[in-house]
Amino acid sequence: MENINLDKTAFQITLHGGNAKDLANDALVAAKKGNYEQAEELLAEANKEFNLGHEVQSKAMQKDDSDNRIIPTLLLVHAKDHLMAAKTEIKLISELIELHKKLDK
Repeated sequence: MENINLDKTAFQITLHGGNAKDLANDALVAAKKGNYEQAEELLAEANKEFNLGHEVQSKAMQKDDSDNRIIPTLLLVHAKDHLMAAKTEIKLISELIELHKKLDK
């Protein structure tokens, strides 16, 4: 089985997690301005970025077997934490956008 570059993997996960958080926050800004269509598009992009990061993480986990153990580095742990924080922000911002919609009615 091929080895993986943990630093590259960590940076890819962090990149996608960061992109997801930025897009989700942009969606909230759009919703606060009443542009709900743009907000929904940005949330969809945020979810795509999260999924890309999750894919990178999943591929790394698939290579972690009894013969080829992945020893997590602090950088990899940080990347995974960053990705999970992105998912939390996306969910929370999605709920905030729904509240903005209700308040505007």
